[in-house]
Amino acid sequence: MRFCILGAGKSGTAAAVLANTINIINNNCANNNSITDCVFVREIQSNKNFSKKIKMFNLLGIKYEFGIESQNQKKAEKTLPNYDVLIISPGVPADAPFIVTANKLGIPVYSEMEFASQYITNPIIAITGTNGKTTTTTLTNYILNNSNVSSIQAGNIGIPLSEIATDILSKKNNINKDTVLVLEVSSYQLEFIKNFKPNVAVILNITPDHLQYHKTIENYIATKLKVATNQNENDILILNADDENINCKDIENFKQKNNIKSKIYLFSLSPVKRGIYVADGKIINSLSYNNEEEIMKTEEIKIPGIHNQYNSMAASIVAKVWQLSNENIRDGLRKFDGVEHRLEFVRTINNVDYINDSKATNVNATWYALNSYERPIVWIAGGRGDNNDYTMLDKLILQNVKQIITFGEEKDAIYSHYNNVIDCIKVDNLFSAVKNAYMISKPNDIVLFSPSCKSFDQFLNFEQRGECFKQIVHQLVTMLN
Repeated sequence: MRFCILGAGKSGTAAAVLANTINIINNNCANNNSITDCVFVREIQSNKNFSKKIKMFNLLGIKYEFGIESQNQKKAEKTLPNYDVLIISPGVPADAPFIVTANKLGIPVYSEMEFASQYITNPIIAITGTNGKTTTTTLTNYILNNSNVSSIQAGNIGIPLSEIATDILSKKNNINKDTVLVLEVSSYQLEFIKNFKPNVAVILNITPDHLQYHKTIENYIATKLKVATNQNENDILILNADDENINCKDIENFKQKNNIKSKIYLFSLSPVKRGIYVADGKIINSLSYNNEEEIMKTEEIKIPGIHNQYNSMAASIVAKVWQLSNENIRDGLRKFDGVEHRLEFVRTINNVDYINDSKATNVNATWYALNSYERPIVWIAGGRGDNNDYTMLDKLILQNVKQIITFGEEKDAIYSHYNNVIDCIKVDNLFSAVKNAYMISKPNDIVLFSPSCKSFDQFLNFEQRGECFKQIVHQLVTMLN
């Protein structure tokens, strides 16, 4: 097979290595080309940030081309007739020249996840949603492993699925056929699936996000629902019954409208049948039609916030599908500390807690963050907006926030929205934001870095942004001493 791969990031690189491994194992390539002629990686960025990957490509004999000219229309028309499959990294838009040309030529277009899944037979749990994916994926994996169920978290978090597929084909590790793969799945990855079929799928929530890519909220919702497209009657779909965009309270109508064949379980902050819900401060299991049981009290969940009650319920349903006991679930939820960059406690300075929520790349994620604390908040926000509408935060801002510090491309928009109702200042960068927060905050306050925006104006990603925030906070201690 001849593979053309768009993107040399983590997913694209893993796909290239998998493609190369497949051809080596099968010892074939169309038109009698050598193995090294059959995998070609194209990356729109320049090669200056890819030196390690280029060394690996050279070692494996994988061809590559970097720079914006590597993916224009003329290049696509000249290149693609030489390839059998086009594999795309997350975030490549549907109107990219290579995708448009591939469709015209009848060349299959796969997401990296779709490509890798063809070579995997392990049980798959696929977790998607606008917010909470990383926390719920990590929590689910934690509960399974903590209960002696062999599982690995992968996909949009940690290890690309192609890397796991390569290891399985190469027999490099001890992944057995029963090892559960707990995948965080983004809308980018779901956009180009064909046959991807998880045994258990979870849709946590759907709120407007990535609309510059998906164009409309309707497209975005439809893409999220693709996680269940190929499921059958033996598979399970877990849904948030409280989410208006999912709109699944009438299960039969939902299944008919969206052509869903799988069994559906619900989670909610109100009583539901065939699911798990919260009532009177308790998590209740109603998965059996005629039997309800208390799993634990919500106050025992270690990670804070209503959103983490939702995440915990979703993970608990998955645990029940794997026939884990209430004790297993309680133990996991009592011990799980959360994930980096999501309501991550950094340190306390002068009785002020500094919280890193860099993963809050949209307004809805910040709503949950602001709703997680009862103490006065100094809120640091900003970055690159995505048609952000801050009105959903207004009530929480008035209730919980004493000062707003905003920076980045979106600083003027946030300032303009709130300056007339609350103390608000604009600064140029994150260092100035944290410095001002330190000067403004008083004992018992929370300094909450929950940007509500993408990171790409000043940072490579939300991880780099969160690391920068933590470094600045730690620098404050040095400056004080």
